Amino acid sequence: MPSRRPALHLGLSLAVLALAGCGDRNTYQPPPPAEVTVTKPEERKVTLYMEVTGSSAAYNRVDLVARVQGFLEKVGYKDGAEVKKGDLLFQIDPKDYQIQLQIAQATQAQQEALLKQADADLKRKQDLVKTSAVSVAQLDDSRAKRDSTEAALLQAKGQVEQAKRNLEYTTIVAPFDGTVSARLVDPGAMVGAGEPTKLATIVQQKPIYIKFNIDEQQVLAVRERMREAGVTLKDLGPIPVGLGLQNEQGYPHEATLDYVAPEIDAGTGTLAGRAIFDNKDNILTPGLFVRVRIPKQIDVPSLLVPDVSLGTSQEGRYVLIVNDKNVVEQRVVEVGDLVDGGLRIITSGLKPDDRVIVGGLMRALPGNTVVPKATTAAAAASDAKNAGTGGK
Repeated sequence: MPSRRPALHLGLSLAVLALAGCGDRNTYQPPPPAEVTVTKPEERKVTLYMEVTGSSAAYNRVDLVARVQGFLEKVGYKDGAEVKKGDLLFQIDPKDYQIQLQIAQATQAQQEALLKQADADLKRKQDLVKTSAVSVAQLDDSRAKRDSTEAALLQAKGQVEQAKRNLEYTTIVAPFDGTVSARLVDPGAMVGAGEPTKLATIVQQKPIYIKFNIDEQQVLAVRERMREAGVTLKDLGPIPVGLGLQNEQGYPHEATLDYVAPEIDAGTGTLAGRAIFDNKDNILTPGLFVRVRIPKQIDVPSLLVPDVSLGTSQEGRYVLIVNDKNVVEQRVVEVGDLVDGGLRIITSGLKPDDRVIVGGLMRALPGNTVVPKATTAAAAASDAKNAGTGGK
């Protein structure tokens, strides 16, 4: 019977060769380096701001009252209407006050005639006393009568002025351009009886005030920078103030700093400030909450990176950079303010020539080699803002 050993050895050899061939094909191949987007920090001068919450307030606000008694004869506006300075708002029946003015004017005319007569009588007696035709006592009586009549004339003139003023009070006009509230009294009602009667309120909101408060620490920091620069608020000239409503992005409106309180409120530890806004399009209404951005330092040389590139660890804030060998490194940095365009100020830990990773951050692991693709800081920040995903 022929031996089967040669055939067995041949089969084992073929199996070994087949396994060896399979092992060559399955050897581990490392993945190619990840592609990341990098940018160099942007160097430029920026303006630093402080952001607070304020509220809008009327530029002028006046309660319209009836200062004289009478029946309300007419309302000259529609509730809530915008009016111009001098427009008729309310008319109180003027007839009684016209009569009082006529009486006062008649009394003044009477006293003017009596004074003329007293003056003539005094002059005659001054001439006659020289010839002893009248006594000195008679002369003194004439002088006293003239002086008394002169005083009565002054009183009559005052009564005329008072009567004129009372007559003027029957007509109530707009003291400035503004919007008038709904009337509180209807035509035909008696007003001003015993005390002034409130008729309505007029509010001026073109321009409009923006009131806000700055905390003590911010005040100290700003004043320290101003002392270092050797300038005062007056030296700075008009200071622009950014405004934004609660339903708006950023600060699309610009006001001007109008007032800073001379002292800090000890109860709240804040300093009151105020800006003025033209409000030409009636964007603001008194009483609204407003976001306020005030410049605290201008033209500060800064190093900027997209805020999206920053991470946080136990050591603090950090960025990932690509070194000259295209290897990822983690760099701890100190950060400053977030400025326009989504860029963050880096105060230390970064150099202008460093390549900061701004895209593909999830694929960038410290120690790994990557393939960097260059972009600009502004473009990276804009892309992250548009994507809304942080660029990761």
